[in-house]
Amino acid sequence: MELKNYTHISEFLLLGVSQDPRWQPLLFGLFLAMYLITVLGNLLIILATISDPHLHTPMYFFLANLSLVDVCFTSTTVPKMLLNIQTHSRAISYEGCIMQIYFFILFGVLDNFLLTVMAYDRFVAICHPLHYTVIMSPRLCGLLLLGSWITSALNSLLQSLMAWRLSFCTAMEIPHFFCELNQVVQLACSDTLPNDLVMFFAAGLLFCGPLAGILYSYWKIVSSIRKISSAQGKYKAFSTCASHLSVVSLFYCTCLGVYFSSSTTQNSHSSATASVMYSVVTPMLNPFIYSLRNKDLMGALRKLFKGNA
Repeated sequence: MELKNYTHISEFLLLGVSQDPRWQPLLFGLFLAMYLITVLGNLLIILATISDPHLHTPMYFFLANLSLVDVCFTSTTVPKMLLNIQTHSRAISYEGCIMQIYFFILFGVLDNFLLTVMAYDRFVAICHPLHYTVIMSPRLCGLLLLGSWITSALNSLLQSLMAWRLSFCTAMEIPHFFCELNQVVQLACSDTLPNDLVMFFAAGLLFCGPLAGILYSYWKIVSSIRKISSAQGKYKAFSTCASHLSVVSLFYCTCLGVYFSSSTTQNSHSSATASVMYSVVTPMLNPFIYSLRNKDLMGALRKLFKGNA
């Protein structure tokens, strides 16, 4: 490395959602409230699923894992943001930034995979109800979960190691509230073509691939529901996947919204604000979407509260 071209860095500066000092107390309170709601809501889903034997099914097994991943996903970014606002500092260490990239990609891709696996579970339940218990065996559920973890971990490891190899100049300001991989790559002075290629193929395989799987599953589900003769049967079949479909729509619409907003505008702070939707708001809303429309889960939550009363 030539010293005249590159400078050794020890930290990045996270510019956050807004640099206006007047907004900082409001942002701190808002993000703290959303973070606490996210953690509490998702932990309640996990506890209710574990405590109620009636919820020991593949659907709730994957839901509990989704809730756990959502807590970890939000915890990757929000606590550091709150700490920076509280201490009036925007700094994050170089090592801390790479670690944040690793865990953000890990849990983000895991969210994606779990939503896909849950769509497959609903497909089997509605399209092959007589063979559901045979197909969705505990062994298959465990393999699907393990495969999701391994694939996500290998992808995030590759992405973070490739970010680690980059050389940076003196402009270390990231116009975001966390170390977003694309923003970090754009700051590099060295060749970023390998990073761009890996990000492109990872997006195609790990984002578009699962999305195609979800769309195919729901196309088959809708085809099966249309064949049901009774209106009550159609409603009952659709209600079993309505919550999941709502979460899928929220997650993918916000992700695609962030992508298109960042590609059509040069304002990085607008992209940071839009990223709040899928990285903070969506994990916060998931427990409400799943619990309010699910009688079994609401019953398990009532038992949980009565047991602790």
